[in-house]
This record gives sequence, structure tokens and C-alpha cells, in this order.
Amino acid sequence: VQLVESGGGLVQPGGSLRLSCAASGFIFSSYYMNWYRQAPGKEREWVARVSSFGGNTWYADSVKGRFTISRDNGRNTVHLQMNSLKPDDTAVYYCNVHGRAYWGQGTQVTVSS
Repeated sequence: VQLVESGGGLVQPGGSLRLSCAASGFIFSSYYMNWYRQAPGKEREWVARVSSFGGNTWYADSVKGRFTISRDNGRNTVHLQMNSLKPDDTAVYYCNVHGRAYWGQGTQVTVSS
């Protein structure tokens, strides 16, 4: 199993970023997928989840209304569109196969002026 995140970077407060996670080594369309994040000195926290075919999504209260998770089963990718970013969103973002201890290397998101 391989998960490769991309799309992170430095953005000003109020800005947007779109993260992507390319998955391989398993039947992607059979699994729910998650995004998590970990800020410096804090525990890893769950951010969003998408069902196998993208019909259902769930979000942490801290990102609800600002972030959108989606997936493309034809390309084995999951995305996280992040809008109205805040400094508190600064973290390393990871994608995860729901219910499995499969993690990517993460992508750094820094929100700062």
C-alpha cells in the first residue's frame, strides 16, 4: 500500500489550498478514506472522511463549511479542498485508509501572513 500526499504549501489567512492523495496497492474503491492532520506539539486529529463512492462525507467541527473532501475512483485519488484557511489549520496533513494503519508521508500546510 502506498499513499502519496501533495499540494501543501504556505498560504495567507483566508486563502485556499487543494491537497491530493494518490493511492496504490489496494482496491481503492472498496475503502472509505480519511484526511488527518497533526500540528506541532499536538496529537494527530481526524479532519474528514469520504465513503467508498463519494456519496457521503463527514467533517470535524473545526473544518465544517470550509473544507471539502472528494475522491476520484478512476484515478485512485482523494482530495481535500481547503478554503478560508486559518493559522490554526497549520499542520502536516495525512491521508489514511479508513480502518487501516496505512499512512502517507504527509504534506505540510502553513497558514501565515
